[in-house]
Amino acid sequence: MHKKYTWRTAEKTIYPIKKAPSIATLPTQTFITISGSGNPNSDAFGRKIAALYAVSYAIRMAQKKGIHFPGAFEYTVYPLEGFWTLPENYHSNELNKNQLVYQIMIKQPNFVTPAVFDQALNLAKPKINSELFSQLSLETKQEKTVGMILHVGSFDDEPASFAKLAQFLDEQGYKRTSKAHKEIYLSDFRKVTEDKRKTILRVSITKN
Repeated sequence: MHKKYTWRTAEKTIYPIKKAPSIATLPTQTFITISGSGNPNSDAFGRKIAALYAVSYAIRMAQKKGIHFPGAFEYTVYPLEGFWTLPENYHSNELNKNQLVYQIMIKQPNFVTPAVFDQALNLAKPKINSELFSQLSLETKQEKTVGMILHVGSFDDEPASFAKLAQFLDEQGYKRTSKAHKEIYLSDFRKVTEDKRKTILRVSITKN
């Protein structure tokens, strides 16, 4: 019997859950993505998350519905991830969440091709807000060398974790290449209390 593939145990370098900061060079990865801007506490943001999960679970559950994708295997659905930044002309020291620019995504196993994605998109169509259907896409990304730290607690307390990561990177002889950062939500922030939320903070880096 084929053992279920679990990203938490198989990809510890990509998804580190130790409290100590780390540096990794990431492989090319494929994601289902959707982009937008504005406050992540809005209903519109929630609908985008729901759309990503609808397609991801359509792929995951296809075999149980008699649909067999080439090379498919049993696996745990990957966590929600998001790239976050602010407009280039944003100069305030205070964070205005209404100005945030983002791309949220869920990683896919390597058998998910554009053809698999298109089929899954149609399977999930009844569960997706109609205006979002055409905004979903399959993208391959190369994040290269990154620095990461596990943040436990409220999103509003992330600056303290970013400061620890910055100190670690400086000591290791690295610097950030962009103000943008990635967040990987190991807990479902819609269901877990703020103090128990686990989020990997990830930044692109290069040697000084």
